[in-house]
Amino acid sequence: MNWKLIQLGGHLAIAFAADELHRCLRQMDRDARVSRIKAAHYDENSQNALYIGMDPAFAPLLPQVSDSARDDAIYINVSGGAGIITGTNPRSVLIAVYRYLRALGCAFVRPGADGEIIPHCIPEAKPVYLAEAASYRHRTVCIEGAVSYEHVADMIDFLPKIAMNGYFVQFKKPYVFFERWYRHACNPYMPAEALTDEEMDGMYDMLRAEILKRGLTYHAVGHSWTCEPFGIPGTTWDPVDGPAPETVSPILAKIGGVRDFWRGVPLNTNLCYSNPAVRAAVVSDIVSYCEAHPEIDYLHFWLADGVNNHCECDRCKANPSDYYVMMLNELDARLSAKGIETKIVFIVYVDLLWAPETEVIENPDRFVLMFAPITRTYSGTYDLTEEEIADAAPAPYERNALEFPQSSAENIAHLRAWQKTFSGDSMDFDYHMVMDPYSDPGSVTQAKMLARDMHSLANLGLGGMNSCQVQRCFFPTSLPMLAMAETLWNRDAVFSDIARSYFTSAFGPDGMKAARYLGVLSDLFDPVYQRRDRAIEDEDKARIFAGIPTVIDDFLPTITKNMAAPHTHPTIRQSWKYLLYHAQAYALYAKACAYRADAMYDEAQAVIDSLIAYCGRIEEEVHPVFDVHRFVEFMNQFCW
Repeated sequence: MNWKLIQLGGHLAIAFAADELHRCLRQMDRDARVSRIKAAHYDENSQNALYIGMDPAFAPLLPQVSDSARDDAIYINVSGGAGIITGTNPRSVLIAVYRYLRALGCAFVRPGADGEIIPHCIPEAKPVYLAEAASYRHRTVCIEGAVSYEHVADMIDFLPKIAMNGYFVQFKKPYVFFERWYRHACNPYMPAEALTDEEMDGMYDMLRAEILKRGLTYHAVGHSWTCEPFGIPGTTWDPVDGPAPETVSPILAKIGGVRDFWRGVPLNTNLCYSNPAVRAAVVSDIVSYCEAHPEIDYLHFWLADGVNNHCECDRCKANPSDYYVMMLNELDARLSAKGIETKIVFIVYVDLLWAPETEVIENPDRFVLMFAPITRTYSGTYDLTEEEIADAAPAPYERNALEFPQSSAENIAHLRAWQKTFSGDSMDFDYHMVMDPYSDPGSVTQAKMLARDMHSLANLGLGGMNSCQVQRCFFPTSLPMLAMAETLWNRDAVFSDIARSYFTSAFGPDGMKAARYLGVLSDLFDPVYQRRDRAIEDEDKARIFAGIPTVIDDFLPTITKNMAAPHTHPTIRQSWKYLLYHAQAYALYAKACAYRADAMYDEAQAVIDSLIAYCGRIEEEVHPVFDVHRFVEFMNQFCW
């Protein structure tokens, strides 16, 4: 077949979409001849051509959206290798190309080259028609964990393949996450690698280019606005030596009669927000940053990390959220005066969960509310009734004596209070895939819960998800992230369909056997128990954990058979290989759980030490899918 691809427009994301379609078509049918040309407009008289891009003639074909630049909708109508692939914006065109490829039988089961399955087929033989709009505007991933350049680049590349649309880089320079990887502080089996600030600058520049090449919405900063405007480095949660400099201490929050870095950590130190000069300095720094970085779509402005750490001086009488809203309004006025249209994301988080009592955001169109329930337990979902939320009304704000909510209902009750004062754009900022993956070794229960949460966001009045997560959350499977992505695109997607599609793609003919095996592991390990939402010492649990290694041993022949099967696609073989490493690791973990449930803590710790050593030894093999650094941090709390 001779394919004639016509690229409409020169936007980077549309050009990349055409590149990707060209690449995959050539892999599907090696006898195909694929030519590419650029055109300014669609020609309805053009014969046997496949148009990729945007044109006014396509607008009536697309589902209607509120904001075509920020909302994603796609239209695909291709038959016999000719037709149209378009979207509401360049990013949507790229998403549409990947949706077309998936309809042809391609699968993208995890980030990286070993996560693609491109079948050998005759692609023009299958007509494809789709017209869809995403259920949610915000479908973003935030950097967390320990990362190399390749880990982040692979995640950015993966996002549009699964219809996610944004990437969030925390801090002005996100070096803390890269240092965790390159220093290998949690793994003595991998030597530390020297990495200069200049090299990290170069990596960040390249990653920004990868975000922009795909037209992804670019989120930036968040932390550090309470530090860097005053010359205090704010790029890590590490404590500093000595007290705060005398030039800085007068502006810091006064707590217990002292103005100093909160527990030695500048990033966790709030400021004296009743001081107009302090507020003005923070706002001025944000304005300057927006001027210098017009490529940022969403700039996040957060206060200090930590809890119960706000100023107690005689002037700081208002609720911290009131001072926060004062600064947001000051910031909007300054940005508007300069004609800067950058959206500002403000965070409803820790002490700021308590809504303002007197101040109101004056220009809601400037801002996006980001609800960040970091103390929430994932043993309950967002699938709540309004009665359940109303019954969980928060206690009044009490400075530096707050108890933070754990249940979903309590957290949403705080959100409801904010929503009474702000009705603009919003999103969830949740932490399902930071530490919680290690509470569900089978990954199936977590994936179900993520799908339910994403479905429920609309009921909560939230416009999507910004997932704070490790970038390597695919050990043993990608099911949680794919369940999140699929349900953000279509909130009515059926979880069993998502799981079946994933397992048969990633694991081949025995994929559903892997699904059943991992479902059993999820049930036996019991994520609610692993989160310590149930008593740790439990004789019945000890017996269950003691039996898990037998369940794993019984499945090992299926794993080894599939690893050795001839003609297996390399991506599928790799999925089984990762599952083998997972089986060996979690057989050890099950033994540790059995000891701990029997109150045999010394024996449990000895097994955990062996498990950590094992994971360190295999990290070179599993690092694309498994964040050993975060896993070790989780395991270091096992016997606490």
